[in-house]
Amino acid sequence: MLQIIIPVLIGAVIAAIIAGFIAHSAGRSYERKQYDSKVGSAEEKAREIIDEALKTAETKKREALLEAKEESLKTKNELEKETKERRAELQRYEKRVLSKEENVEKKADALEKKEADLVRRENILGERTAEVEAQYEQGIQELERISGLTSEQAKEYLLKSVEEDVKHDTAKLIKELENKAKEEADKKARDLVVTAIQRCAADHVAETTVSVVQLPNDEMKGRIIGREGRNIRTLETLTGVELIIDDTPEAVVLSGFDPIRREVARIALERLIVDGRIHPARIEEMVEKAQKEVETMMREEGEAAALEVGVHGIHPELIRLLGRMKFRTSYGQNALKHSIEVAQLSGLLAGEIGLDVRVAKRAGLLHDIGKSIDHDVEGSHIQIGVDLCRKYKESAVVINAVEAHHGDVEPETLIACIVQAADAISAARPGARRENVENYIKRLQKLEEVASSFDGVERTFAIQAGREVRVMVKPEIVNDERMIPLARDICKKIEEELEYPGQIKVNIIRESRASDFAK
Repeated sequence: MLQIIIPVLIGAVIAAIIAGFIAHSAGRSYERKQYDSKVGSAEEKAREIIDEALKTAETKKREALLEAKEESLKTKNELEKETKERRAELQRYEKRVLSKEENVEKKADALEKKEADLVRRENILGERTAEVEAQYEQGIQELERISGLTSEQAKEYLLKSVEEDVKHDTAKLIKELENKAKEEADKKARDLVVTAIQRCAADHVAETTVSVVQLPNDEMKGRIIGREGRNIRTLETLTGVELIIDDTPEAVVLSGFDPIRREVARIALERLIVDGRIHPARIEEMVEKAQKEVETMMREEGEAAALEVGVHGIHPELIRLLGRMKFRTSYGQNALKHSIEVAQLSGLLAGEIGLDVRVAKRAGLLHDIGKSIDHDVEGSHIQIGVDLCRKYKESAVVINAVEAHHGDVEPETLIACIVQAADAISAARPGARRENVENYIKRLQKLEEVASSFDGVERTFAIQAGREVRVMVKPEIVNDERMIPLARDICKKIEEELEYPGQIKVNIIRESRASDFAK
């Protein structure tokens, strides 16, 4: 029995092992099939994702290219438009400059014609003057014939008819009183002047008027000159200043008679050098900006001067003209600083003698106001200053002080005398003016020599620092009719032989005296 069971068990075990192996093989085969199915599906899905990504990338690439092309086209159009506008603007500026040059040439031609017309009129006037003199001589002869007296006899008769009796003792007493008053006045005046000088010390000396613009390098000179000299010609035309470009390294010299124009040119040129863009249109723009800046500077300087001396209520135009004097010099002395100093000295002197300090300072500040525009207006700076003060409603005291500060008219108030003295103190301060004594004396001597070279001149006196020459003539040689052409001849000779700033006034004096003593 046991022999039967053992083989059966062994067979069952073997059968179970075989069945398990078969089952295991079947399971492995099923799993492999499932795995292969899943892998194939994943690969297919991956290929679909890659294809979709490629399609999306291609679409975005096309869109980016289109946007780039549109932006490029837009930028190109804007650049072309801006270029056209710039070219049109340059052409417009060039036409404007050419038009201005034509206008200048036309004005020059008109001036030449006007000058020729004046010469012709002058010749006609000379001829008519000769005719009038001849008729006058004829009339004198006719009067002498009718009256039976010569002209000298008629004059003597008239003088005798109006002669007054003057007592010798009265004249002597008046002379003594005058001398005593002059001595006391001189002593008091010296004390006042010394006190004013001690209390007002100026810190300025002679100033230079040379304008030099420094350049970063010598290549800038060529850019300033420009193609065919267009840039330098434009700058000179707009400013009225001559540019001197020579071998001096890294420097350009500005030469001009008007210091304001020279300052405008200096500011404009410095800004152009910094900017780097130098062409006619840019030059015109910078010159306009520089002119506005100088105008603002002049107004501020005038206000500062008035504030410094404590003078208020001055007309804005006079304030601007005061600031303009910052760029005006007289023998190297700055006109604005000179006016401030004269105002301060006038105030000190007025305070010492009990006068109105504010009026004295106002007169001192405005005494040389005519120098601000004497380059642009005909006449002496005194007459110009008087006209300006009258125009802007200054008081009669101030007007008289301005008119009398060089002795052209008699001072009517003590304030006018104070301004006269303060002006002399400021001008005489050591170092205030550039011209030395030797050159000053030579210039006055030359002026007197020119005036003395004419027949009939007895003595000549150069006064007011050479601004005026007084000519004493011999009454028996030069009559009243001869005085006018003599003054004109002296003026012409002075213009031909002398060099001087401003203008020189020629005064001819003819005097006849008769004296006697009653004993």
